[in-house]
Amino acid sequence: MTATADYKTLAERASKELAEATATEALRWTAETFGDDFIVASNMQDAVLIDLATQVKPDVDVLFLQTGYHFPETIGTRDAVQAVYPGVRIVNAEAEQSVAEQDAEYGPKLHERDPNQCCHLRKVVPLRKTLAKYSAWVTGVRRVDAPTRANTPIVTWDDRNGLVKINPIAPWSDDEFNGYISEHGILENPLVSIGYLSIGCAPCTAKVAPGQDPRSGRWAGQGKTECGLHG
Repeated sequence: MTATADYKTLAERASKELAEATATEALRWTAETFGDDFIVASNMQDAVLIDLATQVKPDVDVLFLQTGYHFPETIGTRDAVQAVYPGVRIVNAEAEQSVAEQDAEYGPKLHERDPNQCCHLRKVVPLRKTLAKYSAWVTGVRRVDAPTRANTPIVTWDDRNGLVKINPIAPWSDDEFNGYISEHGILENPLVSIGYLSIGCAPCTAKVAPGQDPRSGRWAGQGKTECGLHG
């Protein structure tokens, strides 16, 4: 069997064995199984997943998609994460083109005219290139985030990127998530407190009205709900 086939079989087995695992159990399994060969993804909305991961691997690699369009507060949160968790290695995944170079080739504000293409260039491609260096990645996807994520397993095979994908907090409710932040004093992007409940690139992120779906502030009016990283 090839290494890919071996890992796919591993993911399928773990999907059943860890179906009811706690976040800590899932992350401990990840660290024991992959050692240094996995990375934790973060959009720097908060440091919940990073905090959990550093409990089992203090020097864990953390993936941040540096799209060139982030809010200053998001960059500040990334830098604060490095200060609070000095052992982590933040991997800034950047697009092949700068924003200016992309504007020159595709025209300004591609995110308004073709948000799917913009996400592909600035998120999907850099993610794929970075993940190619690892055998597994850990995400903060939760089932309550959106209907498209309602059946997210704790461990799965990511066929799109060709590696094992672990979603340790997939079962967490909003109350569990927010309770963890409060109880442990977890870093949180300051934009959250003023109504930005799902933070992505600045041009494509808006405040969310009380009672609305948190992800309704992403690509508002575009008929788009995912950036292509998870579906």
